[in-house]
Amino acid sequence: MAAAPAEPSFLELFTPKLITVLREGYGLRNLRADAIAGLTVAIVALPLSMAIAIASGVSPDRGLYTAIIGGFLVSMLGGSRFQIGGPAGAFIVLVAATVEQHGVDGLLLATMLSGLILLAVGLLRLGTFIKYIPFPVTVGFTAGIAVIIFASQIRELLGIHLEKEPGPLIPKLIALAEALPSISPAAVAISVLTIGVILAVRRWRPHWPALLIGVSLAAVVSALLGLPVETIGTRFGGIPNSLPAPELPDMSAERIAAVLPNALAFALLGGIESLLSAVVADSMSGRRHRSNCELVAQGVANIGSALFGGICVTGTIARTATNVRSGATGPVSGMLHAVFLLLFMLVAAPLASYIPLAALASVLAVVAWNMAEKHEFATLLRSSRGDAVVLLATFLLVIFRDLTEGILVGFGIGTLLFLHRMAHAVEIETGRPLVEEDVADTTGTRRRPYDTSEATDPEVIVHRISGAFFFGAAASVGAVLDNIAEHPKAHVIDFSAVPMLDSTAAATIDGFVRKAQRRGAAVYIAGARPSVRRVLLMHGVRPPRVRFRTALEDAIAAAHGKVTEPPPVPAAA
Repeated sequence: MAAAPAEPSFLELFTPKLITVLREGYGLRNLRADAIAGLTVAIVALPLSMAIAIASGVSPDRGLYTAIIGGFLVSMLGGSRFQIGGPAGAFIVLVAATVEQHGVDGLLLATMLSGLILLAVGLLRLGTFIKYIPFPVTVGFTAGIAVIIFASQIRELLGIHLEKEPGPLIPKLIALAEALPSISPAAVAISVLTIGVILAVRRWRPHWPALLIGVSLAAVVSALLGLPVETIGTRFGGIPNSLPAPELPDMSAERIAAVLPNALAFALLGGIESLLSAVVADSMSGRRHRSNCELVAQGVANIGSALFGGICVTGTIARTATNVRSGATGPVSGMLHAVFLLLFMLVAAPLASYIPLAALASVLAVVAWNMAEKHEFATLLRSSRGDAVVLLATFLLVIFRDLTEGILVGFGIGTLLFLHRMAHAVEIETGRPLVEEDVADTTGTRRRPYDTSEATDPEVIVHRISGAFFFGAAASVGAVLDNIAEHPKAHVIDFSAVPMLDSTAAATIDGFVRKAQRRGAAVYIAGARPSVRRVLLMHGVRPPRVRFRTALEDAIAAAHGKVTEPPPVPAAA
């Protein structure tokens, strides 16, 4: 029997991926690839960082400080090879509410405290528990944030004049409707132009920087035609061309107590968003991140961002995916992305004054549309009544109440549903003969052990999952499946001992099937009972991507038939 793998040491758990990459050997070729990827991501991050900052109720330069300082620290210290840190659309609602309640100085203090909380969570190795957030909760709060972001940009998209825009969604929409007569045709034209250019570039030139092209063209058109639209220059007076000196915010006991709830919300959302982003990078690259090391890096990055006047830092899914697709080889690309952003700010700061706010609002409108996981949302609504309840509860609470409340309530309902499913997963069968493996040891009957040769075949690997496969076990099962060093021609997953499966587990299997497809390996699922198969089918785990078989033996035989080459035809005499 193979020895169990040794428990990783503290040093191994918290060694940044940058050190790992450098140990593997880092040459000029890697630097060239990372420089190209870093430049590509910086071009995407430049308009997005300013747009997120403005939507959050602060000046655009604070978004750039966040991406430069926070992005550099996340890549240098993080546990993911490809993570890109910076301001994220998910934080817009929380940051704007904090600024309104406590001012910018209170926001900086809350950001610093959230960094300390994330640092403690990572060092205490509690990052694993964040993975227990059910899939419907993540989809629900992401879709809810997308709705709120879009609603917050209606004012700038239409150029509506509104003295005070309410924060809650319904009062906001009522106020915007009442102010509709003040719509600016010039702002509407800039918004339509920017969105149209972004969509056109993404369709016909997907490798070009669509966001930067759309914003730049809008700025040129606005300046040349002298359109009466608000710009960064008219509202904020432009952006500085240097980083500010680091400075501590007011850290009195009263101030800390006042912003602590905001800091906890920042830390909770930052931890979830960062680890989700790292998981996306893993699924695209085939690597595995160190979750607690990543949380420590996020904590340090938030402290650093606050010292330089920046806002909340987190892993950003879209920019991280862009980094992977651009050919990055390691964390150096993320560090260079921050350096390129600093160079852009030093050189091109005066040009930012000409950027119309309607153009930046258009960028966030596109981001909100892409954030809303529409396919997953529709799938969860159809998959089961329980998942639909969790999804809608989270979604509606995020929109109409509070983001943190939505996550906590969704998680609570998901936990109760799991307990309900586990209670109904117990089966009592009578009148059927026991199979050999089920005979009690007291009978003296020799039990047939599981045939390990089936799982060590170099061409066909058998994975046997036993027990309830739900969101709490999905991360562990996914890690085991991803850590398989062999690359066989077929995988057989034995579901005969799985009494129930939820949407998070189905999403894990779907991710494994995608990776197997990229490697040219077939996947067979054996013994899945009808309820389990139904969930898998609802989440896209269906033929021809996978083959279902009733018995494990049939699946193994079919897999061998798939990978066995036909005998050579003898040459004619």
